Amino acid sequence: MKIAVSGKGGVGKTTLSAFIIKAFSDRGHKVLAIDADPDANLAGALGFDHPETITPISEMKDLIGERTESQPGSYGTFFKLNPQVSDLPEKLSLKKDHIRLMVLGGVKKGGGGCICPESVLLKTMITHLILARDEVVVLDMEAGIEHLGRGTASAVDKLIVVVEPGKRSIETAHHVQNLARDIGLKNIALVGNKIRGDQDIAFLRKQLPGFSFLGFLPYDNQIIEADLEGKPPFEKEQSLAVQVGAIVDQLIAEKGLNRQATKSVA
Repeated sequence: MKIAVSGKGGVGKTTLSAFIIKAFSDRGHKVLAIDADPDANLAGALGFDHPETITPISEMKDLIGERTESQPGSYGTFFKLNPQVSDLPEKLSLKKDHIRLMVLGGVKKGGGGCICPESVLLKTMITHLILARDEVVVLDMEAGIEHLGRGTASAVDKLIVVVEPGKRSIETAHHVQNLARDIGLKNIALVGNKIRGDQDIAFLRKQLPGFSFLGFLPYDNQIIEADLEGKPPFEKEQSLAVQVGAIVDQLIAEKGLNRQATKSVA
């Protein structure tokens, strides 16, 4: 099963991704967690040690040069558009319990949306992870879905957009919907986050008609406390873990996955 999580910065996208990853792992599924956000925070949210020391793949210049047959940092030159990446998940992923993590990073410099060795390697990696891997893959995306393309969109089982009660969050949801439509990605659902009461739920439903909601998660100070203490959110807030678990059970039922899947991780 392949799940991509997107949403406006600060909306709780990485926190939800961490809860989803932990829920799949707790249910016996092999999980490959992918941090595809240039502002990588998923390692810390999952409880990996010293996340600040992890080098994103997008910054591994020697690797990028080797696989794309390019000069690191060069532009306007020829390079390979289909680099070999199938061995990288095993070589570059970190393991904690039953979860593997890869930090892809992003192309932060000007022209990040252009075709360059870094972006080609990242997109090729995403394509491999979605089309060729046999475990659950959860991608913590940036606000858009630039890493995805037409070739991978049809294989994404669910694009989850995290929204909070606010105009900018709603605008991001519509933006992601338009991008998804452009590449043929149809399985989109929302999760309302930081909900203070029924009025917030009513607001989101009114502002986002036609969207399917997987659930609504309450505003919770324990999540902030976990961040301040440098702990995974699921270690501080069990009630949210139960609610996200229900969302994951819904996704599992839709996909028809075996909940008793082996916990061995390749």
